[in-house]
Amino acid sequence: MLAATVRVARDLDLAEECVQDAYVSALDAWLRQGVPNNPGAWLTTAAQRRALNAHRRAATLRSKLPLLVVPDVPDISDSSEIPDDRLRLIFTCCHPALAREAQLALTLRLVCGLTTAEIARAFLVSEPTMAARVTRAKKKIAAARIPYRVPEGAELPERLDAVLTVVHLVFTTGHAAPTGDALLRPDLVERALDLARTLGALMPDEREAHGLLALMLLHDARRATRTGAGGRLVLLEAQDRTRWDARQIEEGLALVRRALTGGRPGRFALQATIAALYTEAPSYADTDWRQLLAVYDLLLAAWPTPVVALNRAVVVAMVRGPAAGLAILDELAADPRLAAYHYLPAARAGLLMRLGETGAAADAYAEALARCDNAVERAFLEEQRKRTGRTPHSPG
Repeated sequence: MLAATVRVARDLDLAEECVQDAYVSALDAWLRQGVPNNPGAWLTTAAQRRALNAHRRAATLRSKLPLLVVPDVPDISDSSEIPDDRLRLIFTCCHPALAREAQLALTLRLVCGLTTAEIARAFLVSEPTMAARVTRAKKKIAAARIPYRVPEGAELPERLDAVLTVVHLVFTTGHAAPTGDALLRPDLVERALDLARTLGALMPDEREAHGLLALMLLHDARRATRTGAGGRLVLLEAQDRTRWDARQIEEGLALVRRALTGGRPGRFALQATIAALYTEAPSYADTDWRQLLAVYDLLLAAWPTPVVALNRAVVVAMVRGPAAGLAILDELAADPRLAAYHYLPAARAGLLMRLGETGAAADAYAEALARCDNAVERAFLEEQRKRTGRTPHSPG
């Protein structure tokens, strides 16, 4: 709705206001007249009409709502090369005049519907920090008079990495929901897959676009096996591979090959290669761990983030033993960006159990539980903590 309304409003704040007004109107009209056959179309039409009415009062409203207002901009619905309203708005918000983090935060909040808390978790920062980034981005747009203008075809490549990052973060938030009672948010996963497919069709020569879609398809192919009876979390090593989606795997593997052809692979192509190595192995134990580690080395060099380093440490433990992996994780524990990241103590706990250090493992599981807000993951962590047979030490 927001993406479709912005095409008419040409102003993000105004579009948000019109969408909110449309919902308020629906509460009244639908109670009196009943819910229409196509509620989404009703809401979108109502929001766009409000935007058109606002432009008729432009002289007054522009002084109050200056964000992204540009007079006499042609209707982008006919001129844009981008066929999807949401994708248009993502490319537009990823404006090079904004800092990368501001681009991503603003786009995820306004276009993709993620909450400030969800975005903060994705970036490993606090919620107030992320809220400030979104506010600063809006102020920068207003102060610099950055126009609402969909980039031309020649401008798309310079914004592609930011757009791919946005789509990837939407997918990861849906694939492993940071909060709530369910492990998966199918709405976000499907949204990300749709956007990635559109990107691939729009920019068929961009190997990273194919790498991102491959990565998401290979991960999502395991959807049916990630939880078991009663919604219990099932780790990759225990999943029934015969139930993985063969069609998605076939498509994903073909895209990996396409993403790796023609030069040095990018970070999404490398991540897709890692997913392919896990997927193609006949079993978890038969995974080619040494090749996997080699790809992780390339990924860490191309994208040196603490999360990549953490995942690499788990593979190091499979190649060189749990003590080697644990040493890396202990170093990463000093990184403030991972201070609230529950996968770090959870990974430590698993390696400590392999070393027979059950007391330390119980403490690590307790730390992971203190950082985790997803009910499915919490239940799994609590089960693992109990399996240590030890009681965690009290803080202090």
